[in-house]
Amino acid sequence: MAANQPSDIMPLEDFIALPDTTSFVLRYNNLTEKYISERPYIRLGKLLTGNFAVAYVQRDLLDQILEELGVTNSSMVLGPLSQVDLEASGITQVQRQPYLALRGSQTLIAFIDTGIDYTKEAFQYGNKTSRIQYIWDQTINGNAPEGYHLGTEYINSQINEALQSEDPYLVVPHQDNLGHGTFLASVAAGNETGSYLGVAPESELIIVKLKKASPFYLNRFLVPQQQQNAFESSDLMLGIEYAIEKAIELDRPLAICIGIGTNLGGHDGYSVLEDYLSRISYTVGVTICAAAGNESNTKHHIQGTIPAAGDSRSIEIDAGTKSNDIYISLWNGPSDRLSVSIRSPAGEVVGRIPARAGTNFESRLVLERSTVDIKYGFPIEGSGAQLTTIKILEPTPGIWTLNIYGDTILEGTFNVWLPITGFVDPDIVFLAAIPNCTIAVPATAVGVITCGAYNSLNKSLYVNSSWGPTRLPMMSPDFVAPGVDIDGVLPSGYGTMSGTGVSAAFTAGACALLLQWGIVEGNNRLLNTYLTKTLLIRGCERDEGVVYPNVQWGYGRINLINTLESIRAT
Repeated sequence: MAANQPSDIMPLEDFIALPDTTSFVLRYNNLTEKYISERPYIRLGKLLTGNFAVAYVQRDLLDQILEELGVTNSSMVLGPLSQVDLEASGITQVQRQPYLALRGSQTLIAFIDTGIDYTKEAFQYGNKTSRIQYIWDQTINGNAPEGYHLGTEYINSQINEALQSEDPYLVVPHQDNLGHGTFLASVAAGNETGSYLGVAPESELIIVKLKKASPFYLNRFLVPQQQQNAFESSDLMLGIEYAIEKAIELDRPLAICIGIGTNLGGHDGYSVLEDYLSRISYTVGVTICAAAGNESNTKHHIQGTIPAAGDSRSIEIDAGTKSNDIYISLWNGPSDRLSVSIRSPAGEVVGRIPARAGTNFESRLVLERSTVDIKYGFPIEGSGAQLTTIKILEPTPGIWTLNIYGDTILEGTFNVWLPITGFVDPDIVFLAAIPNCTIAVPATAVGVITCGAYNSLNKSLYVNSSWGPTRLPMMSPDFVAPGVDIDGVLPSGYGTMSGTGVSAAFTAGACALLLQWGIVEGNNRLLNTYLTKTLLIRGCERDEGVVYPNVQWGYGRINLINTLESIRAT
């Protein structure tokens, strides 16, 4: 379903490409359908599984539209979550066990990330043809996939033609400029080359290269100008939908790797993105693996309690000595109402701003160059929670104090987040930060497989692996997978990475092996994300004397051979 526009209006593909066009995602029902049909300036793009829709509009109209629809938290900006040992996780045993010989045959793995270097041998068969079935590059306008209206789709025959040419990029100009997507794909599905072997080396691939977020969202969330790898949640959702549609066309089971994340959103499973993933998690033949995040040691989160109405709590933010703008998200439950004030390092005070839905207050400090912007949003769609955003533009160096007041208190708990690493100046931190509740969105979605990271050489937790629980609250991560100094393939050659993005790729490869065992070989044709997660949890390795599940390790360390042995024993 394309757009509700007269035939002589600008084609949707051209409208999306305009610099002032931005996307938003909404829950699609009779009311929102009627609303859009009455407003020709809203261009409907793609309807998604679970009654969601991606639409496009000029940026100066978006806030009005969201207010009229009652949508307070539509889209987010996400970034990469990585910066292998196979024996430790029982993968090699599964690959070599003669009665199993699981290597991902007849399965698909999708990466919605920074793209892939399709010229690498790690992604080719022995006859130099590609194991990549599709590449959808959202950054190259041209031949968009049917129904998607942006980017260019390259099919397997085009990729093979490129591999046979002297200059592949004249045929398929897609490239992975960062290398993050290439590396994750090699961990999950790289061919055996020398001593290197991916988890599911006989799986085939679907690749989506995400386009950079629009200027509207980059400005709204104060993304640093030097951050070139910032992606919109709407484009991630489109990429997932595309991969599922292609898997249905090919009649193959699909493992999806999400190696990007954000600290925007309520971390409670209720955002549009999280809700979408939760619904997809029920789909038979599809598994979704999401990186837990690398935020436990970054001092980007603080949690507190206000005991009663009239009480307050102060938190301190170190703005460093020469920092970029600061974006702060304060979340509390639906039963409470909080208001805030803020004091600068020089002692200037932005007084307590009454908490009224939709309030957007801006104050330029008198004796400093800083500007403070405070916005209250409640009730947030889905959860009913309150979101208070505080922006400090051109912050004065030193310690800023955020005062949080309890106007109405029943439950009293609040959580405050700074953006993830790479989306905030490294000198900007909370002075009393805690590592708990640092699981990144969308790994906080109910149903997805949430992967933390550990060092498989010494069995220690990766120092930055995010801790649970989610704000729901829900136990998280589900388990940990290898994610420290992992070998893989980059566009420049072999290299290493660490992070939960790597562990998510590792787990996606393990899911492909289970999908081969269950769906391709007929041992369990009902495998979906929920059931696959249960099987992987049952096989986890656990240390004596440690209580599981816990907020660092989840249910333990992934071990696929243990999973299959536990199935045999039942």
